[in-house]
Amino acid sequence: MAGDGLVRIRQALPTLRPAEARVAQAVLDDPVVVVGRTITELAAQVGTSQATVVRFCRAVGYAGYPEFRIDLAQATSRRAVEEERANVAHGEIDPDDTVQDVVSKIAYHEARTIEETARMLDLDALEAVAEAVAGASRVDVFGVGSSGLTAQDLAQKLQRIGLVCFASPDPHVQMQSASLLGPDAVAVGVSHSGLTIETNHALAIAHRAGARTVAVTNFPESPLVEHADLVLTTTARETQFRSGALSSRIAQLALVDFLFVRVAQRRYERTSETLRATYEAVQPHRLGYDKRGRA
Repeated sequence: MAGDGLVRIRQALPTLRPAEARVAQAVLDDPVVVVGRTITELAAQVGTSQATVVRFCRAVGYAGYPEFRIDLAQATSRRAVEEERANVAHGEIDPDDTVQDVVSKIAYHEARTIEETARMLDLDALEAVAEAVAGASRVDVFGVGSSGLTAQDLAQKLQRIGLVCFASPDPHVQMQSASLLGPDAVAVGVSHSGLTIETNHALAIAHRAGARTVAVTNFPESPLVEHADLVLTTTARETQFRSGALSSRIAQLALVDFLFVRVAQRRYERTSETLRATYEAVQPHRLGYDKRGRA
């Protein structure tokens, strides 16, 4: 629960009341300092009341401040061990970092993102989504911007194993396509924040049309989830030089791979054939290929 506590705080941040959000932000900005604060000191630091701090603790899953503080101490201790193991002095990137520092810190953050996403993932939900996708007559994947790239990656993978899957980059086409889905189809909406208007609209249309709907988001209380039968949650972490658009990508792509492999396992025999066929189809378009099949 220790490391997961910080994840829950990040995920809950958009849904907290303003005063509670100030407490959450203070914790995320410097958890080591907060560990040493009494509830009175923390309340004074963020300019709020002790009662607000208690409400914040309960909003993110703790009975009260003592339990929260113990969990936070364990989380910061584990983070220090992870940073030492990754040979980084601290996780944030500084303006005077060397190229080696930058590479090490980004690798550290991306490894942690994948590990946390895997640890926090609802495996029952993943299995249910894989089952639905494997048996669907058609799969539509919605997303724009960085999440649109994730949508296209999932669609390309599913197409390679013989599934009918679409991921248009045009939001209007996404909504038109969503309106034609039925109960035997699956619609997947990908949005890091869960707030993207176009993705919300497309998934809502698919849900009204009767399709099985799936939300892929970093925030389980976001509006996108309201249109979803199933939810898959990432745990991407933003830093000073890595916005949500950057940090979300690695988590989303890892989740896509988890889902793709589970779907492929359900279609194992056919998957082997389709992967071979799709591989051979593009070989003539590689430099150095001759008609006898040699590259």
